[in-house]
Amino acid sequence: MQGKKQYQEKLFTNFQLSDRVPSDNIYRKLKEVLDLQFLYTATAKYYGKDGQKSIDPIVFFKLLLVGYLENQPSDR
Repeated sequence: MQGKKQYQEKLFTNFQLSDRVPSDNIYRKLKEVLDLQFLYTATAKYYGKDGQKSIDPIVFFKLLLVGYLENQPSDR
């Protein structure tokens, strides 16, 4: 069953991570120009209809992309 993450930033005692990330950060720029919505339809046939929801395919793709960009050889 294909999962879909609903992102909602949480406030922890006056600390927000997004306030600490510079506006010219490469990942902020990627987020603006990269539309990954096509991954839901492209990967739908690989997910079952029953059972627990899996990791969101966009989240998984972003994890692999960051690993590649940061020269991390494994997704473990």
